[in-house]
Amino acid sequence: MEQSPDEKLERIIEARMKLKARFEERMNNTPSIADERPQGKGPTNRHGMPQVPVGQTITQKWPVLDLGYHPDISLDRWRLTIDGEVEHPVVLKWEDFMALPQTEDTSDFHCVTTWSKLDMVWKGVRLMDLAALVQPKETATHLLCYGYDTYTTNVSLEEALKPDVLLAHTVYDEPLALEHGGPARMITPQLYAWKGSKWIKRIQFLPQNKLGFWEERGYSNTAYPWRNDRYS
Repeated sequence: MEQSPDEKLERIIEARMKLKARFEERMNNTPSIADERPQGKGPTNRHGMPQVPVGQTITQKWPVLDLGYHPDISLDRWRLTIDGEVEHPVVLKWEDFMALPQTEDTSDFHCVTTWSKLDMVWKGVRLMDLAALVQPKETATHLLCYGYDTYTTNVSLEEALKPDVLLAHTVYDEPLALEHGGPARMITPQLYAWKGSKWIKRIQFLPQNKLGFWEERGYSNTAYPWRNDRYS
């Protein structure tokens, strides 16, 4: 029997709380929260780190960086596959995605090419809520995220499940522009921004780490801005 919207929401909330309990200690011990000697300058952010990580310069603009291809995926053709080491793999249409709990959050965006854009206002679906929907197996340790532009990037679960990691569809109350990864992209405010796939189409839960596009080309696996952790 099909669940009502309230029952689906309750199931997501229950699964979210179980995931939070499972990964909370590991999340709290990550460098962007627990580093005792972070590198950077300015007032502290909400996690206790310097607002501007080492080697970064604040910009008011939002530069466009990608592989040179902007896939124009209409909302009726957009699909998000979530699979791998999960109990309930799914393929979401846009209306399914928008029916999930929506989160608004303000966070900073740190690009490995040394610019940072602060206080960006996002709206989207928490990765945590997507994980709660599919229920990762105990064997899952990492994600590999895929974009419609053939891009891939890897993220550990203790980073991916943080509450500020979103699949964002809106920024500054406007739909996310194509050149910035619209209709939906992942954002990873506590890591360098290449860890958030633009034009996202698939999230694969894995039982081990697997290198993505830039990681195979010498970029860091972990990408911690406050450790200047840009390259392997």
